[in-house]
Amino acid sequence: MTGSCLSKRYKIITLGCKVNQCETASIQERFASEDFQPTEDSLEADIIIVNTCIVTQRASYQSRQAIRRAIKENPSAKIAVVGCYPQVFPEELKRIEGIHLLAGNTDKVGIVDILINSDPDPLNSGHVRGTGEKNHFDTAPAKRFMERTRAFLKIQDGCDSFCSYCIVPYARGPIKSMKQDYVTKAIATFSEEGYKEIVLTGIHLGKYGKELTGKSELVSLLKLIAKQAPPLRVRLSSLEPGEISDELIHMVATEPWLCRHFHIPLQSGDKEILKRMNRHYTPDDYERLVIRIHEAIPDAAIGADIITGFPGEDERAFNNGYSLIEDLPISYLHVFPFSPRKGTPAAGFKGQVDTAIIKERAQKLRELGKNKKNLFYRSFIGKDVTLLAEGWESEQEKTIKGLTDNYIKVVAHSEKLVRNEFIRVTAERVHRDYLFGKIKCD
Repeated sequence: MTGSCLSKRYKIITLGCKVNQCETASIQERFASEDFQPTEDSLEADIIIVNTCIVTQRASYQSRQAIRRAIKENPSAKIAVVGCYPQVFPEELKRIEGIHLLAGNTDKVGIVDILINSDPDPLNSGHVRGTGEKNHFDTAPAKRFMERTRAFLKIQDGCDSFCSYCIVPYARGPIKSMKQDYVTKAIATFSEEGYKEIVLTGIHLGKYGKELTGKSELVSLLKLIAKQAPPLRVRLSSLEPGEISDELIHMVATEPWLCRHFHIPLQSGDKEILKRMNRHYTPDDYERLVIRIHEAIPDAAIGADIITGFPGEDERAFNNGYSLIEDLPISYLHVFPFSPRKGTPAAGFKGQVDTAIIKERAQKLRELGKNKKNLFYRSFIGKDVTLLAEGWESEQEKTIKGLTDNYIKVVAHSEKLVRNEFIRVTAERVHRDYLFGKIKCD
């Protein structure tokens, strides 16, 4: 296939994090500039891109599964595999017949030009450049996100924390950040495009700008955004416990455009396990931070990640984490069963926990998370909340859905479709995994 005979249809399969989603949106925009049309049907696609994830062994398996399915469904298409998997484990992918192009995160930004301007033989880009060979931020922000009311803006990439269980620093390389004026211009563009919410995201968002000044410049960036008086709301993605200052908490408490939502990975509630994870805080540090946020912003959503079954996690260590979460005003919980990740120190640690025990502990934590979420949601019954409507929850039942700034899913009756508008709803009850309410009339 050559560029001239392409019917100009492409399909992108995206796995993993919000950063991958941002990069996929940029790839889609580049395709659009070349008059390519997206399709969900593999048989219609001339080009299929699999944007991979390897954060867990299961994610790697799902990436390989997606690649093989794409090859099987349309063996005549150009198959490009991009992102973290080829960046770290290219040799594994070279064993899969039918891949035409491998490109790591270092070369992801130029993948469209490679695909439409050349006719690569299978694996002619088998050499994937190391993450240190090009350490500058170069992902152009997408202007549109298909079928979304929220826009995601990747403002940071890379990580230098090297947690003992995590492959991400090897996949993403050193820290790099989008220039502040680029960020403010991107926000203005999203606003002009009609978006009502922007999520600022990154691999290690709390270290935004650190490579330039030696310290985080996230608060400085937010102050610059504040001067724009943005006519939309801005949500921060995950922030590490040591990167949430009193100044940042004060901004979230006082700036109406900043969402009252903190996602703060805990990973373990046991001091010794945190040390083995190479996490540089203690359970007491985490507890004090969550209490400070809750006291300053009582209605703030505070989410947490936790890994269970890390090597050396005995019953006592597990109970330490369970009790910590149980006692804190946590709003929701993301639970990750530990599985050894090839290429990380923790994969070789002694004290690996039995799979059945990990599964049992994960279930206990998920039940705890469900209870915490229900308790948080119930605290809003009888109150008025503002949500950004996302369209139908059920057109048949005439219900619409939306998200509040403090990360509560709300469903309400509506005779007409409401999308990408802020509406007021009186919360009436918790139903399933959302608050059900009544739209307030003006």
